[in-house]
Amino acid sequence: MTAVTFRDETAAGAPVAAFEVGGLPARMTVRELIRLRVREEVARFNAGPPARFNGLVRPDDAETELNGHRKGRRPVDWERQAEIAERAFLRNGFFVLAGDRQVEDLDEEIDLTGDPDLVFVKLVPLVGG
Repeated sequence: MTAVTFRDETAAGAPVAAFEVGGLPARMTVRELIRLRVREEVARFNAGPPARFNGLVRPDDAETELNGHRKGRRPVDWERQAEIAERAFLRNGFFVLAGDRQVEDLDEEIDLTGDPDLVFVKLVPLVGG
């Protein structure tokens, strides 16, 4: 089992946020990694504080704030957010760098034993719906 670090960066390469998830198999598809990332972000958010959601996608019923999105009264649905993230990837709403290369296909397998850092660069705000 291995771990992967999910990092967000601006288009200029400035770091925004990062977190690690362990206990993963040696290889996963980009689709699986996006869904894992979204599920982990939503689970952390739904579990309690923080009051702002700063994930890959913005929940469609979230209240926009300067540094994130305020949680509404309902928990965020990770599956819905993961579907939105997959569609956004296909529409070039963000891209993913695995090591030193950009991945372009949701079904491409990534070797997590070599360079377990995945960089996500948002090109447009990803809003649910």
